[in-house]
Amino acid sequence: MLCLVQARVNSRRLPKKMLKKINGKSILEILVDRLKLSKKISEIIILTSKNNSDNPIIKICKSKKIRFYRGSLNNVAKRFYEVIKMKKKNSFMRICGDSPLIDYNLIDNAISKFNVKKYDILTNIFPRSYPKGQSIEIINSKTFQKIFLSLKNKNHKEHVTTYFYENFKKFKIFKIKNNINQSNINLSIDTIEDFNRIKKLLFYSNFNAISYKAHANNYKKLF
Repeated sequence: MLCLVQARVNSRRLPKKMLKKINGKSILEILVDRLKLSKKISEIIILTSKNNSDNPIIKICKSKKIRFYRGSLNNVAKRFYEVIKMKKKNSFMRICGDSPLIDYNLIDNAISKFNVKKYDILTNIFPRSYPKGQSIEIINSKTFQKIFLSLKNKNHKEHVTTYFYENFKKFKIFKIKNNINQSNINLSIDTIEDFNRIKKLLFYSNFNAISYKAHANNYKKLF
């Protein structure tokens, strides 16, 4: 499975969050390390922009030999479209760069389910029942290319999968649901408070790639 990670430096609420370090590693590196543990991801590509502000992301990618692609700053969907066209894969996984605690077992389980049938999109956020920061979406490449050509809404171009959810009756969607609703638990980074929380969780887990369930339990203990 091709894994595409969208990342940029100029995030609105916490600028340069991808570059912030915990125990000597940037958030981006921690995320990629987790993704590399997957047995079903064949390639990881960081999708960022051509804007100079994202040069530090490229610097990390080059130093750590992580593949990357640079495209439009605001039209994030176009970045995905261009890479999908270039790679010619039947499907791809979308992961947000602000999710350093992503559970690779959750990823592998999702890929296995997607490969059973030809869905337009597999998702665990429609509705959300997993913690934030454990969001997984796998999309059929042909379906995505088709809808991209008709996207006119600025919001749809920036938020890659919103169109699917707003027009869910048009698509074959496989929804993964958690056994219990943990949508109130935040394991992603959007603010400085989130960053400090993730930092504490990583130290508490001794930087081991533990499951999302273990992180959720630690979250309840610590916060």
